[in-house]
Amino acid sequence: MSLPFKNTRSTYGLASISLHWIMALTIIGLYLLGLYIDTLDYYDPNYRTFPHWHKSIGIILLGFYVCRLAWNLINPHPEPLPQPPMAQLATKVVHKLMYLLIVLVLISGYLISTADGRAIAVFNWFEIPAIPAIIERQEDTAGFLHYWLATGLISLAGLHALAALKHHFINKDQTLNRMLGKAQSTQE
Repeated sequence: MSLPFKNTRSTYGLASISLHWIMALTIIGLYLLGLYIDTLDYYDPNYRTFPHWHKSIGIILLGFYVCRLAWNLINPHPEPLPQPPMAQLATKVVHKLMYLLIVLVLISGYLISTADGRAIAVFNWFEIPAIPAIIERQEDTAGFLHYWLATGLISLAGLHALAALKHHFINKDQTLNRMLGKAQSTQE
């Protein structure tokens, strides 16, 4: 059975699965790259290159984020699998919080990168213009927020992954399989 492009009532489609994993892997990679960037000093040969990559990939992630939000509006999620009401509520809260943290991390990254008034060059393909600084010491404040929001996002994503593994190995339900494209479709 081939994977449908769109979600069905019981399974995620190829588009949703692809957007999920592209964003997840990109966020993990950006977090690790950001931690590495913090260890670089001014004279390191990667001092300019890696931050440029980090910013460029962050802007591309924003594009995937917008696509994912739009896709979710026109292509509803499959029906939730049965679970206790508190677990359903926790699932909804965690997903909404992750979406919020993603946008806050992206905004704070933009505010760091443009605090000096320079545009963000995305792999030298195009530029995202800067807005004038909106607060004093914007780079420092946004940098502090960016780190802690990103750390919160990665922590929440880790809990999300652990919950998926719990569903797979302990509950033995289709939660993880649905996001891997392996779930059995019972109703379309």
